[in-house]
Amino acid sequence: MGIFWDLLQENELEKQQKQADSIEERVKELENQLANTKTLLKKTLEALELHLNKDIDGDGQTG
Repeated sequence: MGIFWDLLQENELEKQQKQADSIEERVKELENQLANTKTLLKKTLEALELHLNKDIDGDGQTG
């Protein structure tokens, strides 16, 4: 019975490791998406400020 218990525990550990790896990959992807979104938002804000010739974000300058 001991060997079967060991196999079950090993299988469970492997499943948890795969899930942890998957979560790490998903977090990395989300971090990349967030960085890309921030870059796009900044470019959009700069273009809007230049178009309107107005300081929208309150940093004291347009563009």
